[in-house]
Amino acid sequence: MHQSFLAYVLEDLQQKGIDLLSCTYVLPSKRSGTFLKRHIARTLTRNSFAPKIMAIQECIAEIAEMQQAASVDLLLLLYKVYKDTITEEPEPFSSFLHWGPRLLQDFNEIDGFLVSAQALFKEVAALEALQHWGVEKEKTPLMKNYLKFWNRLAPLYTAFTSALLAQKKGYAGLLCRTALTHLEAYAKNRGEHPIVFVGFNALNAAESKIMQYFLEQGYGHAYWDIDQYFLDDSLHEAGFFVRKYLREWPYYKTHPLLGVHRSFLSPKTLSVVGAPKSIAQTKYVGQLLQRISTQVPASLEKTALVLADESLLTPMLHAIPASVSSANITMGLPLKSTVLYTFFTSFLQLSSSKTERGWLYRDVLECISNPYTIKLASGRDNFAITLAQDLKANYRLYINASFLAPYVVKQAVVSLLFPTTPPTPLQWISCCLRLIDLLKKRFQTENNGLELEYLYRFSRLFHQLEVHLEKVEGPIALKALQKLLDALAAIETLDFIGEPLQGLQLMGMLESRNLDFETVIITSVNEGILPAGKTSSSFIPFEIKRAYGLPTYKEKDAIYTYHFYRLIQRAKTVYLLYNTAPDVLEGGEKSRLLSQLLTDEAIAPYVTHTLAAPPLALSIPSAVTIPKSPPLLETIKNLAAKGFSPTSLTNYIRDPLEFYKRHVLKIKTTPTAEASIAANTFGTIVHDSLEQLYTPLVGEWLTPEKVAMLQPQIPQVVRQHFRSAVPGVDLSKGRFLLVYNVIVTYLQRFMAYEMRQLSQHQVKLLALEAKYETPLDIPDLDFPVHLKGTLDRVDEVDGMLRIVDYKTGRVEHRHVKLSCWEALITDYDRSKAFQLLCYALLYAKHHPTPVLQAGIYSFKNLGKGFLPFVSGKKNTEIDAALLDTFETYLQQLILNICDAALPFTEKIEEYS
Repeated sequence: MHQSFLAYVLEDLQQKGIDLLSCTYVLPSKRSGTFLKRHIARTLTRNSFAPKIMAIQECIAEIAEMQQAASVDLLLLLYKVYKDTITEEPEPFSSFLHWGPRLLQDFNEIDGFLVSAQALFKEVAALEALQHWGVEKEKTPLMKNYLKFWNRLAPLYTAFTSALLAQKKGYAGLLCRTALTHLEAYAKNRGEHPIVFVGFNALNAAESKIMQYFLEQGYGHAYWDIDQYFLDDSLHEAGFFVRKYLREWPYYKTHPLLGVHRSFLSPKTLSVVGAPKSIAQTKYVGQLLQRISTQVPASLEKTALVLADESLLTPMLHAIPASVSSANITMGLPLKSTVLYTFFTSFLQLSSSKTERGWLYRDVLECISNPYTIKLASGRDNFAITLAQDLKANYRLYINASFLAPYVVKQAVVSLLFPTTPPTPLQWISCCLRLIDLLKKRFQTENNGLELEYLYRFSRLFHQLEVHLEKVEGPIALKALQKLLDALAAIETLDFIGEPLQGLQLMGMLESRNLDFETVIITSVNEGILPAGKTSSSFIPFEIKRAYGLPTYKEKDAIYTYHFYRLIQRAKTVYLLYNTAPDVLEGGEKSRLLSQLLTDEAIAPYVTHTLAAPPLALSIPSAVTIPKSPPLLETIKNLAAKGFSPTSLTNYIRDPLEFYKRHVLKIKTTPTAEASIAANTFGTIVHDSLEQLYTPLVGEWLTPEKVAMLQPQIPQVVRQHFRSAVPGVDLSKGRFLLVYNVIVTYLQRFMAYEMRQLSQHQVKLLALEAKYETPLDIPDLDFPVHLKGTLDRVDEVDGMLRIVDYKTGRVEHRHVKLSCWEALITDYDRSKAFQLLCYALLYAKHHPTPVLQAGIYSFKNLGKGFLPFVSGKKNTEIDAALLDTFETYLQQLILNICDAALPFTEKIEEYS
């Protein structure tokens, strides 16, 4: 590998006769300072105290004689100043949090680039007025209120910066602006000891002036880590900033640019690798590291794994092979990325979403299903499990305090998670600290050090929140607390403990500044990640930013481009991975930086482009087969004696394995609370409502007048059966109200249809929800077999007996047409025709009838009217001969179910 940049800097200083220990070194980050210290130690021949090494932020804070304030403190102070500077009613803190952080970022750029805030915000207000309201002289109250916001930004900036300066605190931009006024005094106090700026690229206007000042004083030195190839190409973004300084700084009219090298075009291996999704990238990196650690273990010391998307840290840690004995992780794990954070956020959502009806089931389920809630509930009476079961079984959309009372008696922690009155933010934090204490006791007994560390960090975070909230005047909603919690959890990290100078280096893009490695692996080189793209959170329009010299997405793209090329310019082996499956949340298509590399003729001989994907082994899924053992056959016999229902038989036709699970093993589907109701529950309400409404008319001839008298009862009857089927629901609003109205409309339309039919036909209602059971004589079976079923309605229309089945789903004529007897017991699409014949057979066994009809009323397709069973072309009559033929095929189906030699075999084609 070429000489590293930091080694070059020290060597050049020595050649200039400068004592390395007398210098003050200013670098972009603390991380590179650790490596610089190692290089200095290797260069020295005697023991000595290390020279002063600072990050640029520390240096500027020292010059300005101020402290950099935490972002949360800045936000709280800005809100206080905002309330003090406006005359009308201020926005609540929760609303302020939507725009306050964006305004802070704008203030930071304004000060860092030495822009007049008064002039800039005046132009912003004028532009907003012109763009939205034109040049009308008379402004409406709406227009005036809108423009007030823009007109108050300048006074707010003045008051805010004054308050910060009085406290000798500030954000980075304000520190830069203040440092310029202290430069001469600072330089005078430190004397002419050399100050060395190492490896900078993008500087704001204030930093640029500070660096130029020391250079022009004669004892400042600036080393730029830039390749001549990027300087010579006037369009290459990697050299954008350094070319600008070389062109604009007076110092470089008479002095050479230090740090220029020619290493980018030197022989190297550049592998561009596409992998589907982020996890595939981590798996590929794991294989790379396995190969490197096996073939050349020592090379891991000079290998960097750079995550352009830092959210990949956790899966990447799991992908690093065991053969990598040591790794230094420079990135901390944000508390926001831990499962414990999801526990507190779900608890916060639960606390803030309570209404007069109670807690929404979704919020409750999310909270009690969290692993930490289950840990709290562990013991003899685990409320998290039983509460989830009760919630689903009782089909509750909301749960209230009375429902939770039995659980509170069993475990006191329930009262912490479900307080009877909505807590204030400080009360909620107090609850969180008590929950942390309870969890701490659980994990101490298990001696779980990692979980205890998580708890300690969150305990510290909540104490910080308490301090911050005490600074806020006026009430704060719990939902506003989420913003503060997010901000602190994103800043606070769990730091990994390791030797910073040994092993594989795992880092983010910015942490790689000034560092050189022989092998570099960069992941997620996709548009929207590297570079970040046109994402901008600012109140200042693009045109005004350009006019005032503020950075836009173009400058930010140049920063990413520089870091990308700087990482690979001295490396011998480079792997650049990107996601081949573009995703809105995981970045877009392959980065333009990769396209630039692949089309650059100068570097083309060293670049290869491949696609990596896991090997796929296509195999035909094998059907699950359940042989019929003697105990299973005994269960089938008991089931046959109790009676097969038409539904159970059609389930067997659909999938024998499903029949085995549901009807033989009696495995029930776990009930699930939903914001709407299941289809079978919907059907139950319709059937029960029709039964109650028509029961008084059983045995009578129906007339339009009799049916008309039923219509006013529909809403109350449906409401009654709705509450019976789905207890605890609110029918006054929401989705359940919509479902209720749909059912009422269905019944009203059905009765309207019935009245039209009664004006043309004579109808006598014979039975409703009639239950029938009949034995089946199957000679090949030596045990009793029964067929049972419930007929929704039996009536007589113009002398023809008719069996009616109600269906709430859509049914077409083809579903009730018989074209092939064999298909009736093998094709599930003929299930409705099969059921109608079962009902006809059941009725005929008890009431011998020469001929009858059986059909369906489809409530979703009521316009088609009564859909009768049809055999042949248009025969709707079911006679004894047809039923005898059907019984033969029915017996064959039941023989298949009871045949010991025929296992229950899954129909996999149904799911392909």
